Amino acid sequence: MKWLVLILVALPMQVLAQSKTVLPSEASIEVTIADDAPVPFTREMVLLTIRGVYRRHITREELIQPRLDGFSWAQLGPDSWSEERINGRKYKVFTRRMAIYPVEAGQLSIGPFVHRLTLTDENDDWFEHEIQSEPLTIQVAQAPATQDWWFPVRKLQISDQWSNAPDQLAPGEGVLRVIRLEALGATPEMMPPMPELTSPSALIFAHPEKRLVELTPEGPVTYAFWRWTIRPSNDTSGIVEPLQFSYFDTVTRETREVIISPQRIAYGTVVQEAGPDRSEEYAPPAKLLGWHGAAIASVVFLAGLVLGMSGHKLAASRALQRFGIFDPLARELRRSAGAGRADRLRQAASAILHRDGHSTSRLKHVQDFDRQYFDPKAAKPDLKEFARSFLKN
Repeated sequence: MKWLVLILVALPMQVLAQSKTVLPSEASIEVTIADDAPVPFTREMVLLTIRGVYRRHITREELIQPRLDGFSWAQLGPDSWSEERINGRKYKVFTRRMAIYPVEAGQLSIGPFVHRLTLTDENDDWFEHEIQSEPLTIQVAQAPATQDWWFPVRKLQISDQWSNAPDQLAPGEGVLRVIRLEALGATPEMMPPMPELTSPSALIFAHPEKRLVELTPEGPVTYAFWRWTIRPSNDTSGIVEPLQFSYFDTVTRETREVIISPQRIAYGTVVQEAGPDRSEEYAPPAKLLGWHGAAIASVVFLAGLVLGMSGHKLAASRALQRFGIFDPLARELRRSAGAGRADRLRQAASAILHRDGHSTSRLKHVQDFDRQYFDPKAAKPDLKEFARSFLKN
C-alpha cells in the first residue's frame, strides 16, 4: 500500500514536469555584469555572463543574440553545459561568456537574449518554447584624451629578448631583438602599432609584426611580437634608443607608462680593443740584420729605386691585390663566397677592413651588402660578385 501511494503521488508531478506548461522555476535565463564593475570607458572590455537554468529535458536549443548596437564583441569560447544542485534539486546549467567593447559613450542598451528550446510534452512529442533575459543598460564614459594610442587592458606583460648578447657580437654579425606583449582584455586590433626603433649608429631592419589571440574565460589574451634585426654600422658600437608607450590599467583605473631601456650594440672585438694604453710598455731592443737580411734589403731597395725612376709606385693596397693569393683573409673571403656562406664572408670582409683600414669604396660595398643581407624584402646578394668587387678595390 505504501508503494502505491508513492507512485500515485509521483505520477502527477512527472506528468506536470513533461507537460506543455513550462513553469518559471523550470526554465530561466539571465545576463549579468560583474557587480563591482566600474563605469567603463569606450573600447574597454566589459564581461557578460549569460546563464540559463533548466529542469526540463531539452532536445534542441539555440541562443539568439541581440544586435548589440554600439558594441563590438567576442564570444569567449564555446557554450558550456553542466549539472548543479540548487536548493537540493538538480538543474541543467547553460553558460556563455562574452566580452563586449563599447565603441561610443553614453547610455547603451543590450537587448534580451532569447533561448529557443525544443522540449517534450506528456505524450513525448516535441514542442518549441522560448525564454528571454531582461534587457540591460550600460553607462559608458568617453575615453580620456591621450597623445598616443588609447590602450585599455586588464593586465599587460612585456618581455625584451635578444637572440644573443647584443654587446658581444662576432664581426659582421647581427642580432635579432623580439619584444613580446601579452595583453589581457584586448583584441588584436586594439594593440598599439609597432613603434619605430631608432639608433644614430646602428643598422636596423624591421620585420613584419605578428599578432595572435587566445580566448579565455577572463577575456581575450592578445600576443604581439615586435621584431628587428640590428647590426652596428662601420664596425663600431652603437646605441639603440629606448621605446616608450602608455596603457590604461582597467583594474586600478590608472594610466601607466612603459619604458624599454636603451641597449648598447657592439662587436666583441670593440670591447676587447678598448684596453689600457700600451704606448709606454717596454719595447724589445732592435737587432741588426744578418748578411741574409742585408742582401734581401739591398734587392728590395734596388727594385724600388728602379720602379721609382720609371714613374711607378708600390702602394701597400696594390701589393696586397697583386699577391692576394697569399693573403689568408682574401682566401677565406673567396672560399666563403664559393660555399654560399654569407655569414663567414661578412666576417672575413670585416676583418680585412679592420686590418687595412676603411677605404670609401670597400666600406660602400659592405654597407650595400648589409642592406641586402639583413633586409627580408630585398634580393639576396651575389656573394661571388661581392668578393670579386671587394678585393678589386
